[in-house]
Amino acid sequence: MFINSIMGWFSNDMAIDLGTANTLVYVKGKGIVCNEPSVVAISLKNGKVLAVGSEAKRMLGRTPGGIKTIRPIKDGVISDFDYTGEMLKYFIQRVHNRKSFMRPRIVIGVPSGITQVEQRAVKDAAISSGGRAVYLIEEPVAAAIGTGLPISEPSGNMIVDIGGGTTDVAVISMAGIVYSRSVRIAGNRMDEDIVQYIKRKYNLLVGERTAEEIKINIGSAFPLDEELTMEIKGRNLVEGIPKTLVISDVEIREALSETISKIIEAVRMALEQTPPELSADIVDKGIVLAGGGALLKGLDVFLREETSLPIIIAEDPLTCVALGAGKVLDDEDILEKVMM
Repeated sequence: MFINSIMGWFSNDMAIDLGTANTLVYVKGKGIVCNEPSVVAISLKNGKVLAVGSEAKRMLGRTPGGIKTIRPIKDGVISDFDYTGEMLKYFIQRVHNRKSFMRPRIVIGVPSGITQVEQRAVKDAAISSGGRAVYLIEEPVAAAIGTGLPISEPSGNMIVDIGGGTTDVAVISMAGIVYSRSVRIAGNRMDEDIVQYIKRKYNLLVGERTAEEIKINIGSAFPLDEELTMEIKGRNLVEGIPKTLVISDVEIREALSETISKIIEAVRMALEQTPPELSADIVDKGIVLAGGGALLKGLDVFLREETSLPIIIAEDPLTCVALGAGKVLDDEDILEKVMM
């Protein structure tokens, strides 16, 4: 116990947004020091970790038979405990300049629908990776704190956090969640939709990275002012040879329509379940969009059309959860109220 506290004096407490697509690390006093893909490259011969983060993502779909790239976090939860631990250990040691004796306090943002078993898995992974004390905070709460919403006041704040694996919709008042819903439909599902649409319509197989680039460059939820097109490359499934074609934002909007409808449905359900007094606050304040999915072109316009409410995109949607979890480190009172 004494050794732990001594180590604590020398370590920088940190907050981690353990995302399906990206892992962000916030260090007290320094801000966000690490933002890398949640990808691990492993050797199939001995199970050894060969690369983590950006280096591993560059290998996606390009590895020889003896190397495999995996995402140890699927749909917002740990699907591979060992490799999540290895990934966390890599990020923690990297932040502490590989000083393995450092034992920081760690706040981790997790989806609001996480089970007790999944909570235990996240905590165990963080402690085995060098954490001295680990606190879990629900992602929508962390995102709300990160965007500067007054969550401690007795008024309704609604946030929609669209990440890589999950979409979290929450209504927060007095530092607590009044209603929350977590659906395992988000950015990664959109990538899959694009892959399947192009495969079905053009008999062309594109990779996960290409699908993500298409989503970022020409993906949209609402008709744009001018048409966008993009040249893509893939493998023709009929002829078996590489092929290039041009697709438009109209086609990608069609590909994404079902997933976007499910996200809108989750928002509608949250609005239906919100107590009337808090609903009145939401009418005044609107809904805040956070997470990488908030950057999809026209999503705010589409949501405004569907709900007739003001829609605000967070200043930096990708870092909201990490920043919010980081702010909690500085305020013991808030940490006590919001930790799971």
